Amino acid sequence: MPLPPPADIALRRQGLCVLVAGVLVAVAVGIGGLLRVAPVERLDNAVLDGLMRATASGVPAPDAVVVDIDDVSLSAVGQWPWPRYRLAALVERIAADRPAAIALDILLPEADRVSLADIQKTFQRDFGIDVAITGVPDGLLDNDGYLGHAMAEAGVVGARYFYFDHVTGERAPARPGVGFDGALDALTLDRAHGVLDNVAPIASQTRASGFVNMGVDDDGLMRRLPLLVEYRGVVHPSLALATTMQALGASSGRVVDGRDGPSIVIGSHVVPIDRRGRALLRFEGVPARYPGIAAVEVLAGRTAPQALRDKVVIIGSSAVGLADRHRTTMSPAFSGAKAQAVLVQNILDDRTLRAPAWGGIAALLVGLLIAAAQGGLLLAGRSLSTLGIATLGIVLALGALALAGFVYAGWVLPVAVPALVATTVLAVAFAIRYAMQHRHARRWRKQLENARQVTIESMSAVAETRDPETGAHIKRTQHYVRAIATRLRDTGRYADILTDEHIHLLFLSAPLHDIGKVGVPDHILLKPGSLTEDEWVIMRRHAEFGRRIILSTSQHIEGDNFLSVAAEIAATHHEKWDGSGYPAGLARDAIPLSGRIMAVADVYDALVNRRCYKQPFPHAQAMTMMRQLRGTAFDPVVLDAFFEIEDEVTRIAADFRDEDDGARGLDSQGAPDGSCVVDGAAVSQVEVDCQRG
Repeated sequence: MPLPPPADIALRRQGLCVLVAGVLVAVAVGIGGLLRVAPVERLDNAVLDGLMRATASGVPAPDAVVVDIDDVSLSAVGQWPWPRYRLAALVERIAADRPAAIALDILLPEADRVSLADIQKTFQRDFGIDVAITGVPDGLLDNDGYLGHAMAEAGVVGARYFYFDHVTGERAPARPGVGFDGALDALTLDRAHGVLDNVAPIASQTRASGFVNMGVDDDGLMRRLPLLVEYRGVVHPSLALATTMQALGASSGRVVDGRDGPSIVIGSHVVPIDRRGRALLRFEGVPARYPGIAAVEVLAGRTAPQALRDKVVIIGSSAVGLADRHRTTMSPAFSGAKAQAVLVQNILDDRTLRAPAWGGIAALLVGLLIAAAQGGLLLAGRSLSTLGIATLGIVLALGALALAGFVYAGWVLPVAVPALVATTVLAVAFAIRYAMQHRHARRWRKQLENARQVTIESMSAVAETRDPETGAHIKRTQHYVRAIATRLRDTGRYADILTDEHIHLLFLSAPLHDIGKVGVPDHILLKPGSLTEDEWVIMRRHAEFGRRIILSTSQHIEGDNFLSVAAEIAATHHEKWDGSGYPAGLARDAIPLSGRIMAVADVYDALVNRRCYKQPFPHAQAMTMMRQLRGTAFDPVVLDAFFEIEDEVTRIAADFRDEDDGARGLDSQGAPDGSCVVDGAAVSQVEVDCQRG
C-alpha cells in the first residue's frame, strides 16, 4: 500500500493538533460557562440584549400603568416629600377608578413632620404649650395614619426594603401578606438580615407588602429582578409579584421545580425563576412603551376612568432628584416604577424569560461536538478556508437557534460557550497552521541555505582542484571576512552597510573570490617561482574571469541575490587602496567595501600558509608586513579592525588548519631559506607574490 504524500501527513497532523486543542478549549470554555465567568457571561448578556432589541414589539403595555410623581408633578404641586395626606388623596383618586391592583413604589420610613398631631407634640415638647386644633376630623390629625387608612381601604400593596449587610431590630415581624409553598427547598434564596419598612401607622394597616430591592449585572445593566427573598424564615415577594398576585386574586403561590428549572405558579400563570428566585425581564420597548400618567393629572381629575380601570397601577417617581432610575438594555433611564410594570406585564402575558437549568451542560456538550467537528474537517484534509466557512455557518446557526428559542419559547440559551469554542478553535487552527508552516518554512530555508552553501563550496572546490595547496583557505577567509565585518559594524564603522543580512551575504560569498582561477593555465597557476610579466597579465585576469562566471550564473536568479556580492568580491579583492591594484585600478572608496575586506583576509591567509611559490610566514611577521601596507594596499579602517581582532584571527587559523598542517607558520627566527626579511623592499615583493593567492 503506497504511503500518503508528506503534505497529506502534515495536514492530518495539523488536524489532530486542532482536534486535541479544540477539545481542551471546549472543556475550559464550557466550565467557564458553568461557573459564569465574566467573559462568557458578558457575551451571553450581549446576545440577550441584541435579541431583546431585535424582537421588542413596541406595543404599549395593556395591563400595567404607572402613576408618575414626575418633575412636572413636583413642580406643580410641591417639592418632595409630599405631605402624606396628598399621597392619600392620590391613592383615593386612583382607587375611585377601580383598578385591578395598586402598588405604592415609595418607601416612607419616617413620620410626616407636617401632621397636625406632630405639630401639637412639637409645641408641647419645645415650648410647653398645648395647641388646640378644632374643626378637623380625627383622621386628618395624623397624616401617616390617614395615608395608612387610605391604603388599607384601597388594598394598596406597600413597599419595603431588605438589608443584606446589617441586622435591624423591628418590634413586629414583617409579614408579606401572601404565602408560598411547594419546592422551596429547590431554591437558594438570598437571605436578608434587616428590613426598612414604612412608618408604623402605615405599615400596620397595610395588608400586603413587597420589597423594592433591585439588582444589576456586572456591567451595570438591570436585566433581572429578584422575586423572592427569605427573611427570618419567611419568604417575601417583590412588589411587582405581590401586586400581580393581588390583581389575580391569589393569596399564595406555589414553587415547582421542573426539567427547565424552578417556577412560581400563580393561578394559571407560570413565572420562570432561577435558583436564587430572580426573574429575567423581557423589555418590549423603551420606557414610553409602558403607559404613564403624571400624578398631578390624577390629582386634578383630568384622567379618563378607563385609563386606570382594571389595570395594575404602580405609584412611583421618575423625577431626576429622587434617583430611582436604572440602566437597561432599552434605555439608560428606566424608572424603578416602570421596571416593576415590565415585570407585572411579563407575568400577566406569561412572557417572562427563562434561562434553562440545563443550558450550561448543553453548551459544554455542544462546544465539544463543534470542536470535534472542526478538528475532523482538518483531519479529513479540508483547508482552513473551508474551516472558516464552516465556523461562520456554526456561529450563524447558533444565532438562529438563540433567536428561535427566544421568540417561540422564551428561552435565553447560553450560546456564548459554543460560539466562543467555534471561533477560538478556528483561531487555534490558524495559529497551529501558521506555526507548522513557519517551522516548515524555517526548515526549508535551512535546507536552501545548506544547498546554497554546498553550491558555493562546490564552485570553490573547482578552483581548489586547480590549486590544491590552498587547502582550507576558503573556510578561513570566509570566517576572517565575517569577523572583520562584525568588528567594523560593532564599532560604528560602515554600520549603515554592514547589517546582519549583509554580513551574512559576505560570509556566504567569500568562498567564491578565486573562482576565476579556473580560467588560468596550470603552468601559471601552479608555478613554484615568480611569474614573468606576461604570466602576470594572464594571472591577473582571474579576477575578471571570476566576475563573469558568477554573473552568468546570477542572471538566472530573479531579484537581488548573494551572487551579486560574490561577483563584487571576485572582481575587486585585488584592488589596492592607492589605486595600484587590478583589474580596474580602483582606489579608496571606489573599491567596494566587500572587496576591501576580502583583500585583507586573502593576503593574511596567503602570508601565513604555504603556497606553491612560498613557505608560510609566522603570524607576527605577517601582521608586521601588513601593517606596513596600511594606506597603500589596504583600507586603513578595515586593516585596523583586522588588527583589533587578532586573537579571533589566530583562533580561526587554528580551527581551519590545512590537513598537512601547513598553517603552522614559522618561529620568530624568520622566513625559510632567507626568502623574506622585514624591510621595505622585501615587504613590497611579498605583497606582490601574495596577490597570486
